[in-house]
Amino acid sequence: MSDKVSTETIGKNLSIIREKVAEAAGRAGRNVNEIRVMAVTKTFPLDYVKMAVDAGIGLFGENRVNEAFEKYILLKHPVELHLIGHLQRNKARTVARIFNCVQSIDKFETAEALNRKCESIGRTMDILFEINTSGEDSKHGFRNEDDYFACLERVMDLKNLKIRGLMTVGPLTDDKKRIRESFRSLKNLYERTRERYRELEFDILSMGMSGDYPIAVEEGSNLIRIGTAIFGKRQ
Repeated sequence: MSDKVSTETIGKNLSIIREKVAEAAGRAGRNVNEIRVMAVTKTFPLDYVKMAVDAGIGLFGENRVNEAFEKYILLKHPVELHLIGHLQRNKARTVARIFNCVQSIDKFETAEALNRKCESIGRTMDILFEINTSGEDSKHGFRNEDDYFACLERVMDLKNLKIRGLMTVGPLTDDKKRIRESFRSLKNLYERTRERYRELEFDILSMGMSGDYPIAVEEGSNLIRIGTAIFGKRQ
């Protein structure tokens, strides 16, 4: 990719990503139309967000609450914004104001704080549970299925949160077998949750980033989170 970023280059990169997604979906016998591409704008300025909007992207992800607030509060165009980074309870008020979904719930106390802030402003928010499928200490998320299911059942009682699915970050490795196993384990948990809690609208499986999204699509992801493959290297 050229160092110069424009709406045109973002559009071209997005086309390449969508072609690879279609190829991966074809290999897995899946409908490509069920797979959403999220643009992750961590460290990228507001101008990049605007160019991505102009290139036709409507779904965005941010890792840091303060950075997201500073950028997206100024964006005139309505977009769907997800928090994909760790949520600290003291940031719940800001998150309730600007995000459409939090993909990184891994503690009941965090969900409870978010629910309380959503209730105070009269809104409902989508959430995903983050699962640590790689076992890496540097990553957040549930490592134990019993803990995950216990939390899910408590969160079901929180009226201002809507449980929509699962998220994971694949292992930081070139070992494609390990990456595939990580994604396959999340898909397995996703399907078991759907079967166990049929009353939930449990329909989002968020996995796959710039370096591994074709594998994620092959293993069932319906939301991939792409940053550098759209925008280039981070500053």
